[in-house]
Amino acid sequence: MKLRNYEILSSIFIIIIGILLHFAYEWFNENQLVAIFSSTNESVWEHLKIIFFPYLFTTIIGSVLYKNKYPNYLCNKTKGIFLSLSFIIIFFYTYSGIVGKSIHIFNILSFFIAIVIGQIYSYKNRHTICKHQYIAIMFLLILTILFIIFTFNPPALGIFTF
Repeated sequence: MKLRNYEILSSIFIIIIGILLHFAYEWFNENQLVAIFSSTNESVWEHLKIIFFPYLFTTIIGSVLYKNKYPNYLCNKTKGIFLSLSFIIIFFYTYSGIVGKSIHIFNILSFFIAIVIGQIYSYKNRHTICKHQYIAIMFLLILTILFIIFTFNPPALGIFTF
């Protein structure tokens, strides 16, 4: 499969699974295993998880499929993930700071926009050389661990409150 087609299918997958993960914790009666991957409340942090885990899944699969043709695939996808998560944070705090409240439709739109931005970025930069592939792996591992830890023990910071 061409990389372009894989990225389009990945985007659709991330959107669909992300939407399902938004509700999964409630659907599964607040199951702790489901909590690791899904949104457990309406905080910004918990909403980052519903992008991160499906994106991580498609990145791992893509890394296996395209590692020979695009040796820097993982690194560039990691940058796309970082860009998507950063967009959500920046957009939410900017608009809600200006308006003075959270607007549900803006949050939904930012979810879609963040995924598209990250996917387009990583696709457009697929030939970009990444000298330190291990940094991408470390970033993904650390973020995965932080999502798990902060799901059950969130710090007393605004990003973790709802």
